[in-house]
Amino acid sequence: MSGASGREANQADAGKVRVGTFLFMAIFLFFWISIDPFVDLTGEAVLDPSAGNSNRLNQIISLLLFAGMLGYGLAHPMRDTILQPRLLLAILFSWFLFVSLISAHPTLGIKGVILAVMVTVNASVYLLLPASERHFAKMLGIGTLIMLGVAYYGIVFKPTLAIHQASELREPMNAGLWRGHFPHKNSAASAMVLAAFFGLFVMNTWSRVAGLAIFVLSFLFLVKTGGKTSTAMLPAILIVAWLFEKMRPLRAPIVIGGVGLFNLFAVGSAVFRPLGEFISGLGIDATFTNRADIWRFAFSALAERPLTGYGFRAFWQTEELVYSGGSVETWAVAAANGHNSFLDIALTTGFPGLLLTLTWLIFLPLRDISRIPADREQAPLTRLFVRIWLYTIFHAGLETLFFEGGSLIWFTFVFALYGLNLQSTAVLAEDAVPTKRKRVAHA
Repeated sequence: MSGASGREANQADAGKVRVGTFLFMAIFLFFWISIDPFVDLTGEAVLDPSAGNSNRLNQIISLLLFAGMLGYGLAHPMRDTILQPRLLLAILFSWFLFVSLISAHPTLGIKGVILAVMVTVNASVYLLLPASERHFAKMLGIGTLIMLGVAYYGIVFKPTLAIHQASELREPMNAGLWRGHFPHKNSAASAMVLAAFFGLFVMNTWSRVAGLAIFVLSFLFLVKTGGKTSTAMLPAILIVAWLFEKMRPLRAPIVIGGVGLFNLFAVGSAVFRPLGEFISGLGIDATFTNRADIWRFAFSALAERPLTGYGFRAFWQTEELVYSGGSVETWAVAAANGHNSFLDIALTTGFPGLLLTLTWLIFLPLRDISRIPADREQAPLTRLFVRIWLYTIFHAGLETLFFEGGSLIWFTFVFALYGLNLQSTAVLAEDAVPTKRKRVAHA
């Protein structure tokens, strides 16, 4: 009788692992490869990316994956970790919804909030899917190798779709730069930085050969994208993460001061002319690849609505800007976004929205990291989450990354936030070793 019960329990556990593995890989490939890779940037359809059947199919798959993740999460013993911290997120998303409802484009904001909540739920369940840390590393390594295989396949067999061409409608100046199956060289570069972090983690947790292959292939592709910022940030973040790990008293200054100074030098140089001249005198491009005009325009717009902003996702590429004609004398009205995550959040949700966002994405992770036991601070898993977190919050000073629902960068960043929280509150599960009295982080 007890033997039969044991076999049933083992079968149930095996079934749970299979379901977790399927959902993990499905989510990973959905974000990292997408259902529509190798987009033709030379066709006129690229000017209207929201059109087409692929968008509807994408929505259907998103809903199916969300349903699967939510169902798995609610059936998991650690379901209380889903969508935490719930009070803060409830206030944050309620504020986003409020400012959207009073904006000129409430529908955009409502859709954006729903998608943001879905991605957050998915990310909060994601680390509950692996059966152990090694299982997590194995799936992450295999998924990353598949992604790299698709990217390099495009370079070899689909070069006109995987390498920027001079015939492209939007940015022909990128001709010759690699993008693989990604829509742009910059998104490819950011993905390769994260993939390099994955490689280092896989080397120390699952397979040295696989991890080294991931790191080398990612770095080579990164260089070929021509993404100067991301290429420079890969070694820089590794150094900063090392300093962050070794110098506990300096952690808050490194993060808060570092992010603050980075944004001051970047955005501030566009708004304050003396600062811009000072930065130029240091031999640094004070326009930060022509972002200065966008930032000046965004600051002038933010000054008009500092409290509520223009509504979540209800500013860039809206009718007021796209069809403004000559009424606004700057090309920045045609920008896809503000190229600065902090500025964009303030612009669309006001300074209250920015404060809530900073609390969730910067202050709470700092608290969680301070609570990680000393014997786990130098664990490969902790280092992975810290590197992802640091890279994203610093890179956010030059790109719009926060709350981008379909973005692999945003999804990876959010599950890293949950990973840091789990590292601070849970005992890691080893393969088939039960842990009593304490919560178990299955990643």
